[in-house]
Amino acid sequence: MSVGDLFTRRKRAAVATAAMSALAVTGLVHEPAAVAAAPSRTPALERPVEKPNLLMVTVDDLSYLDMDYLPQVRKLVERSGVSFSDAIAPTPICVPARASLLTGQYAHNHGARTIEGPHGGYGAFDDSSTLATSLQDAGYSTIMSGKYLNGYGEGETRGDVPPGWDQWRATVDPSTYNFRSPKFNVNGEVIKSKGYSSDVITQHAKAGIAAERGSGKPWFSWVNYVAPHHGGPSGPDDPKKLYPGTDAALSVTVPAKRDRGTYDNLPIPSRPNLFPDDVSGYAKGSPARGKFSDLKKKALRIAYQRRIEAVRGLDRTISSLLGDLRKSGDLKRTMVVFTSDNGYSAGYHNLNGKLWHYDESLRIPVLMSGPGIPRGRTVRTPVTNPDIAATLLAAAGAKAPRPLDGVDIMPWLRAPEQVRVIPIGGWRVTDGNRKLWTGIRAGSWTYARLHNGQVEVYDRSSDPYEQHNLARVPALAGTVEALARLSERYADCAGSTCPRDMYAAGGALDLERL
Repeated sequence: MSVGDLFTRRKRAAVATAAMSALAVTGLVHEPAAVAAAPSRTPALERPVEKPNLLMVTVDDLSYLDMDYLPQVRKLVERSGVSFSDAIAPTPICVPARASLLTGQYAHNHGARTIEGPHGGYGAFDDSSTLATSLQDAGYSTIMSGKYLNGYGEGETRGDVPPGWDQWRATVDPSTYNFRSPKFNVNGEVIKSKGYSSDVITQHAKAGIAAERGSGKPWFSWVNYVAPHHGGPSGPDDPKKLYPGTDAALSVTVPAKRDRGTYDNLPIPSRPNLFPDDVSGYAKGSPARGKFSDLKKKALRIAYQRRIEAVRGLDRTISSLLGDLRKSGDLKRTMVVFTSDNGYSAGYHNLNGKLWHYDESLRIPVLMSGPGIPRGRTVRTPVTNPDIAATLLAAAGAKAPRPLDGVDIMPWLRAPEQVRVIPIGGWRVTDGNRKLWTGIRAGSWTYARLHNGQVEVYDRSSDPYEQHNLARVPALAGTVEALARLSERYADCAGSTCPRDMYAAGGALDLERL
């Protein structure tokens, strides 16, 4: 046996030992004879305000790792409310995530699986029955500002105003990604706006709320920013201009002029899984097996800097929106939810983007404040974007527009930490015809089966950066099989057949019986 082979065997043995130790601590070892912990009973909940105003702020492609650059938003929402440390976008890409926010359903149920093609984008989503229509039926004024779904406004859809909206102020594609002069459909009339995208979207949000305030109704406002998603126009020091004709000619976001260059020397946060050289543990078919050239790494650092500069602008303009609501007296009776449609990986697992099963892609920032929400609390119980829709509907006393896959998270905000099962998956971007991968998150476990049959399994309690694939560790074969069965069981769940139960963290949780 060579020295290299001996080292590899010892390394694998050490990983297995560490994993088994972590399993013993978390109580998630698959033991057929173990007694499953009973699901927790949903805590009682008193709602201090009937039909509060509802404000959902969604940004595009914001990573939870970027939250340090939103100090004013955190001060206004997180300190007066809660932050979720394990918030998940089950299908982490634009359209599926936004459609989940509108329906409370997973992508396999609402049908908008990706951003384009027969199963993606605006054309694939039936928006005749959504959060907006339900809230309108419950007596709310409804206001939409900013980005809707990819493909909205193109061709014959240019003048569309979807059902359920009293104020409709949506960007029109493809101008949505023009940060200098986006076009908006304002209640059926397409107009060209002047100013930076994030600022103009805030102006529309304020105007929409002002227009409905006199109705005497509670209001729901969904504000959708494009930043920090990539767009144009490119600047002279952006990768497309610096490295034309190479794989480093990346499209990047566009910060406001006053913010551009603010973070020119800011490095991508160093983590053990940033640009990994050893990709042997990743399954064939995973993007993590690719590698970036030195030039592409340089371009990605520029892209990261532009992202954070755009986030700086978001912090300023969103705090302006919240500040106006406080001055008007609306904020004290407004439930505020701040989130991103999906996470984003800036080089982690050799991935520039989203969609895949790694934590940087799946995890999203979620902050929540308002009547009945505890102050200054970090909630470790997992929450998903279908749960956000279910929570808003419950707060309004509104009837769900369709069978809900998500749960109302409000009763769990003051409860001890819970664990739960969350189905996850992603489809081919170009058409949504085929799943790229399907899987499950259960407690600290992530299980993903790729379209080619390859499997990746991570225990995030002992391996938070998901560097050690445990799919083929013999000592964990029973656990991997149990996770596979969970994934298969819930892959096509709908409504009441989706996992809804919560289990007290640290209890004896038998994966086989979930």
